[in-house]
Amino acid sequence: MNLNKPDLKREVTYKTSRSGGKGGQNVNKVSTKVELLFSIEASALFDEEQKATLKEKLYNRFNKDGLVQVICDEERSQYLNKEKALDRLINLVTTALRKPKNRKATKPSKAAKAARLNSKRQQAEKKEGRRKFTGD
Repeated sequence: MNLNKPDLKREVTYKTSRSGGKGGQNVNKVSTKVELLFSIEASALFDEEQKATLKEKLYNRFNKDGLVQVICDEERSQYLNKEKALDRLINLVTTALRKPKNRKATKPSKAAKAARLNSKRQQAEKKEGRRKFTGD
């Protein structure tokens, strides 16, 4: 699944607020904290199966309105925070839609079995040698 930023930007809404942390007077005046909201249900980018997968895997990211929420307040610029939040959303969605590879069942090789049995035999002989001798 290859998501394009422009396609996703059309379906995303932003909320901004004042951010804490470094920045001095800038923090007190400018709303740089960005809260990105994305509705999986209303999205035209995904089919029903993908939407179900996203809902299942991203349920802990939903807010009370059922929207995926990504918050970013790391940068001093609102624009940079918007870009970072969008990148995080793309990363979340692509990892959620990635299907894990099926595990192929394997058997130990003959050499591995022989090595295991050989080491067991050596261990047994070592312990046998430690026993006290009760001779006639």
